[in-house]
Amino acid sequence: MKTTLIKSHKLKILTVSDFIDESLTQRVENKTLEPVDLIISCGDLAPEYLSFLRDRLDKPLFYVKGNHDIRYSPSNPVGCKNIHAKLIQFKSLKIMGLEGSIWYNGGMNQYTDREMKKMISGMWFSLWRKGGIHIVITHAPPRHIHDAEDRCHMGFESFVRLIDKKRPDYFIHGHIHKEFKTHSDRIITVGSTKVINTCGFTILEV
Repeated sequence: MKTTLIKSHKLKILTVSDFIDESLTQRVENKTLEPVDLIISCGDLAPEYLSFLRDRLDKPLFYVKGNHDIRYSPSNPVGCKNIHAKLIQFKSLKIMGLEGSIWYNGGMNQYTDREMKKMISGMWFSLWRKGGIHIVITHAPPRHIHDAEDRCHMGFESFVRLIDKKRPDYFIHGHIHKEFKTHSDRIITVGSTKVINTCGFTILEV
């Protein structure tokens, strides 16, 4: 009997958040950025910049809003998809999105941990029905993983529970500004989940 081997195709994902990295902008404008299959924004970027990336790279762009994203509207960023509190499928990947930061002054896109936990609980049946998740994208980090102790930059305890219960392959967030010398400096592995701080930008192969 002849056996046919099927090679799995790795998807290349550009992830961005928090500030515009000029080196990325230059590579996009000069068309020297390596081809990507998908763009993901983890928040706190101008909607016009997301539209720019979507237009120039001509690839789908999924986003969640950060605590400073107050100018977004249903039509802006153009051509991009808000996946807050949604579970979507992209090719072979199941991706979940959750916006905002921990509540600290009552501004937009801020949630108490109780509110975030309720939001995640409301998605629990969909997660079970679709067989789990490969990637979670958020603005804020999980509590005690990449986060800080000032009120604004504390992570969500409910994200820790989500990782523990659903064990996504990747948990990608922004919000915590930091410089990284290598890609591996961005990653903390929790069980089987790679928690990645994408502040600025990074490129993943999944």
